[in-house]
Amino acid sequence: MLEVRLVGGSRCSGRVEVLHGETWSTVCDAGFDQQDAEVVCRELGCGLPVEVLGGAAFGRGESQVWSEELQCRGLESQIHSCPTSPSLKHNCSHDTDVGLVCAGSVRLVDGGSRCAGRVEVLHRGQWGTVCGDNWDMRDAAVVCRELGCGEAVDALSDGHFGPGSGPIWMDDVDCSGSESTLKNCRSRGWGKHNCDHSKDVGVICSGVRLVGGSRCSGRVEVLHGESWYTVCDADFDQQDAEVVCRELGCGLPVEVLGGAAFGRGEGQVWSEELQCRGNESQIHSCPSSPSPKHNCSHDSDVGLVCAGSVRLVDGGSRCVGRVEVLHRGQWGTVCGDNWDMRDAAVVCRELGCEGAVDVLSDAHFGPGSGPIWMDDVDCSGSESTLKKCQSALWGKHACNHSNDAGVICSGVRLVGGSHCSGRVEVLHGETWYTVCDADFDQQDAEVVCRELGCGLPVEVLGGAAFGRGEGQVWSEELQCRGNESQIHSCPTSSSLKHNCTHDSDVGLVCAARVRLVGSGNRCAGRVEVLHRGQWGTVCGDNWDMRDAAVVCRELGCGEAVDALTDTQFGPGSGTIWMDDVGCSGSESTLKKCSSLESHKHNCDHSKDAGVICSEVRLVGGSHCSGRVEVLHGETWYTVCDADFDQQDAEVVCREVGCGLPVEVLGGAAFGRGEGQVWSEELQCRGNESQIHSCPTSPSLKHNCSHDSDVGLVCAGHRKSRLTDGSHQCSGRVEVFHGESWYTVCDADFDQQDAEVVCRELGCGLPVEVLGGAAFGRGEGQVWSEELQCRGDESEISFCLKSPSFRLNHINDSDVGIICSGHTGAQLVNGSDSCSGRVELQYLSEWGTVCDVSWDMRAASVLCGQLKCGSAVAVVGSDWFGEGSGQIWADVFDCQGNETHLSQCPISSWSRAACFHQQDAGVICSASSLVLHEGRVRFSEGTECEGEVEVYFQQDWRRVLLDSWSESVASVVCRQLGCGSVFSFSSSSPSSPEHRHMCVTGFNCSGSEAHLVNCSSAQAVNCSSREQLYITCSAHSSIRLVGSGGDCAGRLEVFHSGLWGTVCDDSWDIKDAQVVCRQLQCGVALSVPVPAQFGPGTGPIWLNEVECEGNETSLWNCRFQMCGEDECEHMEDVGVVCSEYKEIRLTEGCEGNLEVFYNGTWGNVCVKDMNEETASLICQELNCGRSGSESQSKARVGSAPNWLDNLKCRKHDSTLWQCPSSPWGQNTCDNSDEVARITCSDHLPLRLRGGDGSCSGRLEVYHNSEWGSICDDQWDIWDAQVVCRQLGCGPALSADGSSVFGAGSGPVWMNRVKCRGNEIHLWDCPHSLKNHTDCSQHAGVTCADVSAPTVPSVTTITVGQTEKEAVTLSETPSAAVTSVYPVSPLVLGVLLFLALVLLVVLLYQNRRLRRVLSKRKRRTPAEAIYEEIDQRLITKRMTQTGSALSKTEHSGYEDVDEELLS
Repeated sequence: MLEVRLVGGSRCSGRVEVLHGETWSTVCDAGFDQQDAEVVCRELGCGLPVEVLGGAAFGRGESQVWSEELQCRGLESQIHSCPTSPSLKHNCSHDTDVGLVCAGSVRLVDGGSRCAGRVEVLHRGQWGTVCGDNWDMRDAAVVCRELGCGEAVDALSDGHFGPGSGPIWMDDVDCSGSESTLKNCRSRGWGKHNCDHSKDVGVICSGVRLVGGSRCSGRVEVLHGESWYTVCDADFDQQDAEVVCRELGCGLPVEVLGGAAFGRGEGQVWSEELQCRGNESQIHSCPSSPSPKHNCSHDSDVGLVCAGSVRLVDGGSRCVGRVEVLHRGQWGTVCGDNWDMRDAAVVCRELGCEGAVDVLSDAHFGPGSGPIWMDDVDCSGSESTLKKCQSALWGKHACNHSNDAGVICSGVRLVGGSHCSGRVEVLHGETWYTVCDADFDQQDAEVVCRELGCGLPVEVLGGAAFGRGEGQVWSEELQCRGNESQIHSCPTSSSLKHNCTHDSDVGLVCAARVRLVGSGNRCAGRVEVLHRGQWGTVCGDNWDMRDAAVVCRELGCGEAVDALTDTQFGPGSGTIWMDDVGCSGSESTLKKCSSLESHKHNCDHSKDAGVICSEVRLVGGSHCSGRVEVLHGETWYTVCDADFDQQDAEVVCREVGCGLPVEVLGGAAFGRGEGQVWSEELQCRGNESQIHSCPTSPSLKHNCSHDSDVGLVCAGHRKSRLTDGSHQCSGRVEVFHGESWYTVCDADFDQQDAEVVCRELGCGLPVEVLGGAAFGRGEGQVWSEELQCRGDESEISFCLKSPSFRLNHINDSDVGIICSGHTGAQLVNGSDSCSGRVELQYLSEWGTVCDVSWDMRAASVLCGQLKCGSAVAVVGSDWFGEGSGQIWADVFDCQGNETHLSQCPISSWSRAACFHQQDAGVICSASSLVLHEGRVRFSEGTECEGEVEVYFQQDWRRVLLDSWSESVASVVCRQLGCGSVFSFSSSSPSSPEHRHMCVTGFNCSGSEAHLVNCSSAQAVNCSSREQLYITCSAHSSIRLVGSGGDCAGRLEVFHSGLWGTVCDDSWDIKDAQVVCRQLQCGVALSVPVPAQFGPGTGPIWLNEVECEGNETSLWNCRFQMCGEDECEHMEDVGVVCSEYKEIRLTEGCEGNLEVFYNGTWGNVCVKDMNEETASLICQELNCGRSGSESQSKARVGSAPNWLDNLKCRKHDSTLWQCPSSPWGQNTCDNSDEVARITCSDHLPLRLRGGDGSCSGRLEVYHNSEWGSICDDQWDIWDAQVVCRQLGCGPALSADGSSVFGAGSGPVWMNRVKCRGNEIHLWDCPHSLKNHTDCSQHAGVTCADVSAPTVPSVTTITVGQTEKEAVTLSETPSAAVTSVYPVSPLVLGVLLFLALVLLVVLLYQNRRLRRVLSKRKRRTPAEAIYEEIDQRLITKRMTQTGSALSKTEHSGYEDVDEELLS
């Protein structure tokens, strides 16, 4: 399915990109028109198109340009509904990427600019306003972002741009500021308000921005159309600067800087020259003219420093002092109530003053004067300006100037390392300068570390140890005494080192404000923080990986490997400074995370938190295996395999806590990395604790690419798998450790361990943990360790382990689990939590349930799961409304006694077209709705049999027998989860106590889910009228067997506790129609010949069945119970229904994927298909474990495309459980979009040199060549698997020593070790390579299951005359030397043939009478049936293990098939 997005602008404007398969592609402007634009805007909820822009107006895209041309009519609701055709513009490049501007769902009006004005939103096709209650800068920021109008300058209310008209759609809007559209913000609800238009809100957004500095300083960029342009310094003057600073709310301009002072921009340089007068409110109001400076480049980008809307005063530095903010042209202070480090961080960032060092209140820098603009400021810490933080309304406070807030920011920073280590840079004016190593000493270092709150200096490093800086080297020499609090307090003098370059940039390592102790490694240990000059610990309550990530980042120690509690590194001492730490993970220092105040904790040192960090990581495998990447500066680099040896591997494995190295793998074994390849060569000795401690030297392999990325497997590498289950998400648990797979003892495995295994495998949540080798006994060893997972780990490598104390491990105790992708369930939009529309969660996505795939038993399980009792009714969307989003069409095959819906097998995915109008709802017994109309029950009978009572007009009433009773019975049985109608009849008139409580007239079609959906019922006086008595088949009372599917096969009925067959006397297409209807298998396609699906066994229950064709159950038809000797099993009825399905690959184990449905073979489209889907197909066809998909041409051009958007999930075990579009609904092209599957690990087998097809030397096809198998360890169990795979009988012998002759090609397999129950030979442990040291080849002798030699009868019909031809099957004859010994044999054969002919003639005579009697009753059309591929059915029977034994073949199958052909 195509998806569409707009990139590079706003939510409703940008470059058009479509998702096709897994790739986003741009669209050529020559292939995109107004109709296409209308559909895109409609799909994105962005109103009508405003403008279609060609020529990459929103920038050049990446990846591919789409090769299709959209041909929308303009009426479609989504882009995937539009027809497409191959584009004729083959030379389309990203220079012609099309862009689009839609009207959007928000606009600004009456402000003289599209980026300023009254806010109006579009809802239900009508524009309306927004009430100003609680409207603030975060709300305004969302509006500006949505419109692509830069940043919010002001948030206005009280009808500033004039009152609007029409509805007031939103009130009490509360945005976090990160939403993509105003509609995503919280509010009262559409149209709910206590407002009038005098309070309509407005917004002023900026069409100009300053980049590369702070909010009020940086490179000037102006918004023109939808693109940002830099401005040439020759075209920008003081008047222009005044307008820019005014528009941004940044006071007056301080300095205009040319020569790309804030760095070179990207994109285009503006070709216009601004000619502002200086009094304009916005840059777009200034006149402009074409610039005469045609050669202006980004080297001339202009920069600007404005005074800003926040400042620090009376602190002796622009980065220290009392906080003052500019509002409505006047400076005012900020109240210190609740003022904290997160608020200070925003101020420092806004001023471009690096990080906050301290936060002060109580007028530390003296009391201010004028208004107190802000109080109760509450910043998250990520805001770009203080004005965007939550606070009381402007000027509203309960404060005085004695409580004015202050901040100390740093005028120095460390770059290229961590917060407390890196290249020293000092802020002078608005520019950061590096410092020459010859001008920097220990006293300077002490001041820098003190200012940054990083303790004492550890090391001063020269020679650009943290990389070469950019910009200028500072021309001053610091002369600190060492006791200053900030670098700006140190004296300076002109440096005498005039030739200092960036090669001499000084670096510094400080002790930091956080440290890890107790492990002997600075990147692992107990967490300690420095506060008020004292080190203290952190309590482990709620300590998690996000908190650990902040610590590792702050220390420059790479990524967090583990977050530990309960004093893993020993208890600390002193103060516990932090408790209940709650980091988002993006903070630059631990102090910026939320926590309890230092004196508020309920902890002791037994719970001290710890962290393990790493500067090296393994990517693409597990925690302990993958591609090696090292952290250098702020960048991860891959490592060349030629530069990595065993000693390096030992250090890496040690650092990531994964034991010893197992294997070093070159050639990008774990995939090609991205970014750069490290240019250094590691020279570890092997005893280092961390990779950064290893010496390095420049690598001599200058041509190393990502094709040579080195990979590593450490001994601690553990991964899990599930084997021998019904799908990828169930089976026996096995753990890979070292180089072997181990099973796990059930006594060492619990629910928390199961949660981690399911999560690691992408399988959702565990449904059941099963002991006692529920999935079979494993091979090899049982793991000797016990997992001790907490349950929240991402993979088992992160779980703690301990030696298992159970020494008597045996494979009879192997643990297994069943995981489910369906991880949640709820009932929504009902009157309570026990009634409503069914919604299920698959992994993280919620969706509704299609009513055609939902029944009472599934509903009962769901009610039990939700602790809502049992199901009372399954209802349609007319009860609880239509849902939105995904529709799950999984058919849950519940028995009704399961405790959780995920325990029910999924029998298939319903491919009927399903829309939200068919969303299923459920009413459970614990719901307040249980006394509503339409509940049914049986009285005076069993659970699924008795007189029917319905809750009607607030009372229970008996149902009278009438003309609708059969349809009513069908609904009642369905509603009660009792299957289909077995029979219905009348009961005796009601007893006196029920005389006045009856109902009649339910007008049902028979397909309703609930009796209340039937119309026209009315209460009547019972008097002496007959009442409805129903017998339901609690479970299906008929079945089709022998085809491998539920919708074709030999018909069997359940009677007197036994399954039996049906005789074909009088059987016709109308009878078959009833069977298909009862089984919900569509319509009957044909009446197969008797015993086509094999003769049955046991009783033959029914004969002379005569249906009208409209019955809901076979039991409603006329029939006779079959007497003894009336019929034989060679006359057993078979049925093929339209819902019978099969799959095949056209070339065996590769080729086009084709599906048999509705009597016809058709194609499957490749769209959305993934490797998981291809692998499942290969497994289902016994063609190996994995496969790949590709595009192909249809084999038969006229064949239908049956399936599209087919995408299997991990817990699907057959193709029919996989989601797809409904049958026949597709948008794919038969010429090149049909799915072709190649099963990659399939090893075809053949036997050569033996007698017949089931004995001989075994050969396998590998690497495009047939080869033999070595007879080492070859035994009868191996032979058994081969015989099964080849479709032969049981193995008679496993032949070695080249009994059938030596093969001529390679010897591909050796040391095969099967258990005997595997499906394929490659499922057995084996060695696969060219074994040149083996000369003795393996063979097998299997029992030959080919049918015995019988005469075949060909019947040719000419008019009403039938002629018979008897043909002997060819059989090898023994060599003879004389005619006389042969004569008795010939005579015996002739006598035998005569006897057979006589039997056949007698049988044919009887059959002919029956056929003729049937034909008298049939129309000519009924006598013409579609041909069903018999080979398909035979093949399927063999695959599923249901092939008939030799004793079951009657020899009459061919006779009967020809008779009815």
